[in-house]
Amino acid sequence: MPLKVRLYINRMHQLDNSVCIAVNHTSQYRLIRNYFRLISRLGDGLFWYILMLGIFMVKGIDGITAVTHMAFAGLTGTLVYKWLKGKTLRPRPYEVHQDIWLTGTPLDKFSFPSGHTLHAIIFSLVAATYYPQLAIILVPFTTMIGLSRVVLGLHYPSDVIAGALLGAVIVKLSFLIV
Repeated sequence: MPLKVRLYINRMHQLDNSVCIAVNHTSQYRLIRNYFRLISRLGDGLFWYILMLGIFMVKGIDGITAVTHMAFAGLTGTLVYKWLKGKTLRPRPYEVHQDIWLTGTPLDKFSFPSGHTLHAIIFSLVAATYYPQLAIILVPFTTMIGLSRVVLGLHYPSDVIAGALLGAVIVKLSFLIV
């Protein structure tokens, strides 16, 4: 690998680590820590299931297409991120850096990519495509989910970015199929 590429990768790795540590250290404040724990917990699936149920209840049979699309894209996201985690085997930040505090509960062993972020992007983009008025709620919530993963010491910023990009690609491909 050329020296310039190695230097660039090294700088990006250092930036990823330093941003991760700085953001994670905000979890020392109880209010911040508890807020992001709640956001992360909602992002485990509860919020998305309530959203799909709400769409179905409000839109009835007209909401079936959107809800089915969300479920299909979400399942695809699960398969992709679990496969990737099994291939990359990237340890979580708190396992590598003693100055990163684990203040959340990991759902699995590995870090790359962020499944919470991937699913937040998938569900938000699909739902907002069918119902644009939901974006006012979904965009901030999705942003907070991504941030929560770093605040809680569960992911590096690059894991969150990768999860977001993968989620967007899955959504884009899903609309080509539907």
